[in-house]
Amino acid sequence: MDLKGKKVGVALTGSFCTFEKMFAELEKLTAAGADVYPILSNASQSIQSRFGKPDTYVTKIKEITGREPITSIEGAEPIGPKAYLDVLAILPCTGNTAAKLANGITDTPVLMAAKAHMRNNKPLVISISTNDGLGMNLKNIGVLCNSKNIYFVPFGQDNYEKKPNSLVAHTQLLIPTLEMALEHKQYQPILMDYQSDKDTQ
Repeated sequence: MDLKGKKVGVALTGSFCTFEKMFAELEKLTAAGADVYPILSNASQSIQSRFGKPDTYVTKIKEITGREPITSIEGAEPIGPKAYLDVLAILPCTGNTAAKLANGITDTPVLMAAKAHMRNNKPLVISISTNDGLGMNLKNIGVLCNSKNIYFVPFGQDNYEKKPNSLVAHTQLLIPTLEMALEHKQYQPILMDYQSDKDTQ
């Protein structure tokens, strides 16, 4: 399904090492004609890391999407009753956010956006990025994989030698995953070796 004219929510959480890839996907979404609504978790809008400053991130998001991001729980809540998003992507989705989502916790703007959006039986896409995806968070990822209206950007082990539990999504597959999710289908294969990035770029 073409994304032109679709209202796409993009919710950022604090996996700062993947932000540059995320910005590239935001640019592709706007170029494809999607109407992008950014949403920021508490961490993504407040933590300064070695990858950059939150003010810089917010400015770049505004420039790419042409919108002020949603930055509060009360700002995200109307996504439910107004039902204005066609699809919502959590990009990137940290293990912390995945764990809370799997257990029904709603204590950040991103989690509220997800809860509000899913009450309308619309698709939620997760672009996972977590160092414990094959550790403590594996059970939560399993719950989400088996949940109605939740779809995953294909993911794999990004560094099995130094970080054997780490899972990261192939973010360059965001758009085809969103297109499939709008048809309530999971893009396949969902598990993908990082070697296969050469075939998908």
